Amino acid sequence: MRFSTQVLLGLAALVCTVVIVLSFERPPVRSTQIGFRGVGMQDLNNPRTLAVRVAANRLPEVPEAADTDGPKASELYENVQVLGELSAAQFGRIMQAMTEWIAPAQGCTYCHNPENMASDEVYTKVVSRRMLQMTRRINTDWTAHVGQVGVTCYTCHRGQPVPSEVWATAVLPHSGLQAQRGQNHPAPAANDSSLPGDPFTPFLLQANEIRVISNSSLPGRNPANTMQAEWTYSLMMTMSEGLGVNCTHCHNSRSFANWETSPPARLTAWHGIRMVRDLNTAYITPLQPLWAANPRGPADGPHGARLGPGGDALKINCATCHQGANRPFYGAPMLEGYPELRLISAGPARAASAE
Repeated sequence: MRFSTQVLLGLAALVCTVVIVLSFERPPVRSTQIGFRGVGMQDLNNPRTLAVRVAANRLPEVPEAADTDGPKASELYENVQVLGELSAAQFGRIMQAMTEWIAPAQGCTYCHNPENMASDEVYTKVVSRRMLQMTRRINTDWTAHVGQVGVTCYTCHRGQPVPSEVWATAVLPHSGLQAQRGQNHPAPAANDSSLPGDPFTPFLLQANEIRVISNSSLPGRNPANTMQAEWTYSLMMTMSEGLGVNCTHCHNSRSFANWETSPPARLTAWHGIRMVRDLNTAYITPLQPLWAANPRGPADGPHGARLGPGGDALKINCATCHQGANRPFYGAPMLEGYPELRLISAGPARAASAE
């Protein structure tokens, strides 16, 4: 009997140890005060994990600037639609940079037919053209979020044809007694909580209301229900994880809903949510037919999914750019070294012959 009790106690201790190790972050955790003393207004960081994130958020070396004189790219080359205002030297420089940013292993042939560089027959060239226009949109119209730091293709791609942090609308089973219903099941997007597993579709593709907190302590006219609150908190969880920050980075600890006492980062995030929604609806989703025709990527590779399980385009969220940093690359200037990205044409792209 004594032996059995000792075994049970040992097993219980082992289970508790496993739960603690897997549930809590290993110290040390350091705090930085960002508000009044004693009210929990702090940014939290673990030096061990912060060092890993900093190492993963380093910009590649900027190549030497190109000569702006001489004939334009559109005068020397055929079918240059969105970079035609660049000089030939600038055009070559940004093409080389894009190759390193997006497809270093494949080189020029990831987007071009080497026998006819002007052809649009490789679909990735058409996608890249639209992505350049999206980059222009961010750097020109969304400075309330990106400031003068700006973005480049590398901000999202980081040497990969498909960015690592993308999402698609979840497809749920419709049969079986234990069929998932989108929540109450550990979801990576919700930091493995039981909150809804797809916080992106309602807020980063659709424009559903995010704010759910009542303005009074008593029952009133708040139309939000518990389900809507869970969607909101799931979005907050994925933003916290994607930016590597805790709640008080954007919210006042006394009143999460109060704007007047919120840190400045909350307004930046407000613009960011709307920026991501704009990019998903105006630039990424309309390209779905191209990806549907090439669901595994270009014929010559690299091969990998270009669509979600429901056939929708792989879309962006906060983590696509931020990659665990509260500012992409911890605020390092990205656009500064590539003035070519300020000269992208916003005009509609034309269809080009594949011959």
